[in-house]
Amino acid sequence: MNLKVLVLTIAAFTVGLVELIIGGVLPQIAADLGVSVSAAGQLITAYALVYAVSGPTLLAFTAKIERRKLYLMSLVVFILGSLLAFWSPNFGVLLLSRFVTAASGSLITTLSLTIAVKVVPENYRARVIGIVSMGISSAIVLGVPLGVLAADKLGWRILFLFIAIFAMLTMFVVYKLMAPIEPQQVMPLRQQLASLKNTRVAGAHLVTLLMLAGHYTLYAYFTPFLVNVMNMSASWISIVYFFFGLSAVAGGMIGGMMSDSLGAKKSILLVVGVFALSLFILPFTASMIPLFAVLVFIWGALSWALSPAQQSYLIDAAPETSEIQQSFNFSALQIGIAAGSAIGGVVISHTPSVTFNAWIGGGIVVLAFVVALYTLFHKSSSRRTDGHGQKSGSKLEPNFGGD
Repeated sequence: MNLKVLVLTIAAFTVGLVELIIGGVLPQIAADLGVSVSAAGQLITAYALVYAVSGPTLLAFTAKIERRKLYLMSLVVFILGSLLAFWSPNFGVLLLSRFVTAASGSLITTLSLTIAVKVVPENYRARVIGIVSMGISSAIVLGVPLGVLAADKLGWRILFLFIAIFAMLTMFVVYKLMAPIEPQQVMPLRQQLASLKNTRVAGAHLVTLLMLAGHYTLYAYFTPFLVNVMNMSASWISIVYFFFGLSAVAGGMIGGMMSDSLGAKKSILLVVGVFALSLFILPFTASMIPLFAVLVFIWGALSWALSPAQQSYLIDAAPETSEIQQSFNFSALQIGIAAGSAIGGVVISHTPSVTFNAWIGGGIVVLAFVVALYTLFHKSSSRRTDGHGQKSGSKLEPNFGGD
């Protein structure tokens, strides 16, 4: 593998780790800082919200800055935010660190992708995008379960020190190996927002938002579920997260195959529908480990299986702004994570058991299914928009992924 691509992948892994690892150590953070588990869960909410807003906003504001310089600046801020989390004497400081790492992390992830395609030949560009994206999914497979074990032995703070060290090494290698990269012209934020006037595109983003909201209503509090409902130790919790991560990575491949064979429309409906069903059933399998493992695999796989179909859908629905829509869809994903984490915190505080999180989450995903049905089959009179938010002449008919 190209060494530069490897470094960028490690950076993506590190950023993914900062966001995802919190869910695995919520009880430790809550106990150490003297807050409730639901309050600690808002660390996920805060990160996701800041990430969603800062991604497109900071890219627009930093459009004229040389990319290598911007990457190094973002890494410096990210390192400071991680060290702040390591040192944080109270919940307020830890929350502040989440704001800092989310804003800088949003730039690091985007720049990792854009720089990666510039350091390889054109015929390898699609491949390196997949490799860098795997850095984030690898944080689920390896980072979260290892983090749970490390936090159990050394405390949760050490995780953020390790993350800061990884980021420092990345910064050093980028400084040594990367040549300056001039920025390309970026569409102004106002014109980017205008592209959302296409109601079919907006509907797709809403489906992503609602599905992730339902997912994180339980996933953000999955550790309390495993501890309180299933009485699992840290070692078993780590194994469950590792298994979930493997299924999530497999889900991306499964989703791509489904989209290619069934078409985007059928894939979206199938993934969202079965995902809702898995959340409703999961609590009933807590005393049946083999069946629980099957449900966790389905849940994990489908949590990532929607993305390929959505990408195909967005390219078909708005080809003129497809790259921007990918960015907006990731922002919708982050808003969904924030909403789900917040809702899950309210549910866990006002219900007798964390099992209600799964059922409330399933209800939210059912709403995503309804929105998907409307988006895919409603004969809208809205028209395609070009990159400047202007309407084109032809109406957009429901044609997704070859369906």
